[in-house]
Amino acid sequence: MDKNSAKIPILLLFSVFLVATCGLIYELIAGTLASYLMGDSISQFSIIIGLYLFSMGIGSFCSKYFDENLLDWFIQIELLVGLVGGITSSVLFVIFNSVDSFQWILYGLISLTGIFVGLEIPLLMQILNKSNFGFKDIISKVFTFDYVGALLASILFPLVFVPKMGLIRTSFFFGILNTLVALLVLYNYSAQLKYRLTLWFQAIFVFILLTLGFIFSDNILSWAEATTYDEKIIFAKSSPYQRIVLTRQGSNIKLFLNRNLQFSSFDEYRYHEALVHPLMTFTKKPEKVLILGGGDGLAVRELLKYESVKAITLIDLDADMTNLFRRNEMLTKLNQNALNSPKVRILNQDAFLWIKQNKTLFDAIIIDFPDPNNFALGKLYSNTFYRELTHTLAPEGQIVVQSTSPFMAPKSYWCVNKTLQSVGFKTLPYHVFVPSFGDWGYVLATKSEFNKTQNFPEKLRFMNDAAFEQSKVFPKDMAPQETEVNKLNNQILVQYFEEEWAKVM
Repeated sequence: MDKNSAKIPILLLFSVFLVATCGLIYELIAGTLASYLMGDSISQFSIIIGLYLFSMGIGSFCSKYFDENLLDWFIQIELLVGLVGGITSSVLFVIFNSVDSFQWILYGLISLTGIFVGLEIPLLMQILNKSNFGFKDIISKVFTFDYVGALLASILFPLVFVPKMGLIRTSFFFGILNTLVALLVLYNYSAQLKYRLTLWFQAIFVFILLTLGFIFSDNILSWAEATTYDEKIIFAKSSPYQRIVLTRQGSNIKLFLNRNLQFSSFDEYRYHEALVHPLMTFTKKPEKVLILGGGDGLAVRELLKYESVKAITLIDLDADMTNLFRRNEMLTKLNQNALNSPKVRILNQDAFLWIKQNKTLFDAIIIDFPDPNNFALGKLYSNTFYRELTHTLAPEGQIVVQSTSPFMAPKSYWCVNKTLQSVGFKTLPYHVFVPSFGDWGYVLATKSEFNKTQNFPEKLRFMNDAAFEQSKVFPKDMAPQETEVNKLNNQILVQYFEEEWAKVM
C-alpha cells in the first residue's frame, strides 16, 4: 500500500463521486418504477426512500466487520451494486404481471442495493484512512464528493436520463458505471489484490452482461410489454412525462398512458360526445374554447362540429402525445385531422402554471385530464386550480370536467363536484356508460345559470336530448356522498381515488 498510497486517494475519491451518483440514481429509479407500476407516487417514494436509507444503514453497520483485503472487498461490492442495480428495473418490468409477490420482490431488490451502497463509502473511508490522509481530510473530501455526486444525479435523472434513455437503459448504464469503477481500481491496484484473477473474471462477466442489457434494453421492454397487453402493440414510446403505448386488435385501437387505458376506438365516441356536447348545448354561441389535456384531439374533433367555434386552444404537457396524434395517419383518421385544423392552437405546457398567467377569457372550457391517481394530477382537480378557472371563464361560460366513475369511485366523483362548488361554481353532475370504462362521470360547472341554448348536432352517434336527460339521474348506488374539498395541501381526492379503485382492481 505504501508504494501506491499517493495514487489511491485520488482514484478512490473519484470513485466516491461515481458511487454517490449511481447510488442515488438507483434510488430514484426504484421510486419512479414503483409509482409507475403501482401508482400512489408519494407513498411509493416515501417507502422506497425510507427502505433504501435504512438498508444503507445496515450496510454501513456491517462495514465494521471488514478488516482485511479492503480493496478486494470494495471491488467485489462495486460489482454487486452494478449487477443488482443494473438489472433491477428490467427484472421488475418483466415479472410485474406474472408474480403475485411483486411488491416484496421490489422491496427486496431495493434493500439489497441499499445494503451494498451502504457498504461502499465506509470501505472507501477505511482504505483512505490507511493512506497518508488525516481524518479531517478524509471526512471533508469523501462527503464533498458524495454530495456533489448526489446533486448531479438528482439533476440529470429527470432532465436527461429518463426522457432520453428510459428507466431500463438508465439502470444498465449506471450499472456499467459501477462496474467501470471496479475495473479501474482493479487495473490500477491489481498487484495489491489477493483475489485479482477471480475479480477480473467477475468484472468482465458483469460488464459484458450489463452491456448486453444496455444494448437490448428496448427489446427487454418490448417483450415485457407484450406480456402485459392482450392486443398487438403497434407503437410504444417513453416521453419525458409518460409511457405511451398504442395497441390494435382488428380495427380497434387502444391508447395506454403508463399502462392505464385512455380510450378504445371501439367506443371512444361515447366518452367524447358526452364530454363535449352537453357543455356546448349550454354555451351560447361559443367562439373561443379551451381544452386542458385531450392531446389525442378527439375532443377537438367534436368541437369542430360547431360553426360558431372560431378558436380552440389546447394545453397538453406532452409534445410527444400531441405530435403523435397530429402526424400518424391512422390516428389523424381517428380524430379527423382535428389537431391540424387552422382553428387549433396547441401549447405544450403545464396547465397548472399556464392557467395562472393566462389573460384570455374563454366561452367554454373542457378539462380532460387523466384520473387523479397521483399528486401531480391531483393538483389539477384542486380548489386552487378551479379558483384560477373562475378568472379564465367568460361570465356566462361553461366548464366540463371528466370526473372518474361515480360507480367505481363515488367519493372521488362527488369530491370533484364539491371542490368545484367550493370556489363558487354551480354544478350539474351527469354520467354515461362507456363499455371500455364502465359507468363514467362528468361535471358541468358555470358561474351563471344552466340554460340550454342550442340542440345537439344531428349526426352524433350517441348523445341526444333523451340520453342527456337520463344521464342526470343517479341511482342509489351512485347517490351523492359527503366528502372533503380537494385542497392543494391535502390532496384528499388522491386518497379517495386510490382507496376506491384498490377495492375493484
